[in-house]
Amino acid sequence: MLKYSETDKGITFSVRVQPRASRSEINGEIDGVLKLRLSAPPVDGEANEECIRFLSKALGIGKGQVEIVSGLTSRNKIIRISGVTKTQFEQVLCRN
Repeated sequence: MLKYSETDKGITFSVRVQPRASRSEINGEIDGVLKLRLSAPPVDGEANEECIRFLSKALGIGKGQVEIVSGLTSRNKIIRISGVTKTQFEQVLCRN
């Protein structure tokens, strides 16, 4: 089960990214961390941009509502999403 916390700032959760995948997709979860495969390479912030773009599209929200809180240069990141209900978050990201 995906671990996350809900505060007044939004929903915060951890992801582990795999850059340079054949396509961007959710690849399940392991130990409460969402696994993402991203098609972008980890060069010049492209994978971070793809991570934000992918999550915003999956949740049907604007890119400005998705923030990488920590892990900009790491495969392990902490993401905060604002303006999303707990139900919407669970339906989209916790189903895997």
